[in-house]
Amino acid sequence: MTLAPAWGVPNRPHAGDAMDTTAQKVAAKFDAATYREDFPALNQVVHDHELVYLDNAATTQKPRSVIDRIVRYYELENSNVHRGVHFLSQAATDAYEGARARIARYINAREPREIVFTRGTTESVNLVAHSFGLANISGGDEVLISAMEHHSNIVPWQLLCERVDARLVVAPVADSGELVYEEFENLLGERTRLVAICHTSNALGTVNPVRQIIRDAHALGVPVLVDGAQALPHGPVDVQALDCDFLCFSGHKMFGPTGIGVLYGKFDRLDALPPYQGGGDMIETVSFDGTTFNEVPHRLEAGTPNIAGVVGLAAAVDYLDSVGPDAIVAYERELTAYATSQLTAEGGVRIYGTAPHKTSVISFLVDGVHPYDAGTILDRLGVAVRTGHHCTQPLMQRFGIPGTVRASFAFYNTFDDVDALVAGVRKVKQMFGV
Repeated sequence: MTLAPAWGVPNRPHAGDAMDTTAQKVAAKFDAATYREDFPALNQVVHDHELVYLDNAATTQKPRSVIDRIVRYYELENSNVHRGVHFLSQAATDAYEGARARIARYINAREPREIVFTRGTTESVNLVAHSFGLANISGGDEVLISAMEHHSNIVPWQLLCERVDARLVVAPVADSGELVYEEFENLLGERTRLVAICHTSNALGTVNPVRQIIRDAHALGVPVLVDGAQALPHGPVDVQALDCDFLCFSGHKMFGPTGIGVLYGKFDRLDALPPYQGGGDMIETVSFDGTTFNEVPHRLEAGTPNIAGVVGLAAAVDYLDSVGPDAIVAYERELTAYATSQLTAEGGVRIYGTAPHKTSVISFLVDGVHPYDAGTILDRLGVAVRTGHHCTQPLMQRFGIPGTVRASFAFYNTFDDVDALVAGVRKVKQMFGV
């Protein structure tokens, strides 16, 4: 059974879908070369070749507007937030809380206090595992995940299950890279206390049927955490339409700074969470007789936050909106389809992750060539790809391979970039006699 995925945005297209006339027109008009000029890192030479950056699933490059916003904070607004009455502290606080409101609007949260700032997706998942998990999961209970999860959505649940004597249950993945939904449904049961699922696979590009997963889980009273790290760079996710309980994502994968991320949670869910860490700003009063805690979201944001990262992330959201999420999706789908057809036509290349609904990630192996060797040759040709297990070792084990070469595209990539990748793969084949 193949279920249509849900971004939480009505009628959003995906790589692999049949292109309608409107989407084709949007993609045809999209001028990726113009947007490239906004990204300083893309305009450089590597090993005597113009850089072709195809490692966007690992981290995206940053537009000048984001870089300038971070510089402006440090030049003109640098101060700690929330606790100062002087001008700079007020300016920093306004920028910080304004960014919270901006990001809440971007994912259609009901209110800004449903946005908790963290260091990234990893810390967001760990926060839920610690605060929600320890309060709600105990011996004999189950946490349900999938076989395509990133380590960041596996290890925190393993640690929790070991600590409370619960069980981690894993829904299988088909040869195409799709979730085997019938098996997922069978594993979702009366012992399930949480479903933790990736919206989009970082290794395969598979887009999961998240809306259906959430509906089925909620029918049994089970909350759902969605790892959205690979979804947000390719289009906004409407958390109200999805009805997810938690959503985690990272700034650096969506053209923002490193070291900043978001945990979205329905307010009632967040308000029930005990503190994750102790320290400044998460308290209301402290005495040696005891401590009372601040309101959400501040109760979950201990210590001086990454203020520059927060305002930089808001600038990244502004930039994405200026480009146009629907245009990004349409263009990336065309680019991915072209890359898939070109690599397939080469022969001697096997693509992993052929789900009908996927985003702009192509994982592949060249016959008889170790992915590290292929990646090294591509690098010498100026083509940056990711090689290895992509922090999805159980998924690689499921396919019986050590890893893949992963080319991942963003809207600033061009069809010429794809041609450079394919030419590089051809060179790999020549060197190894494939």
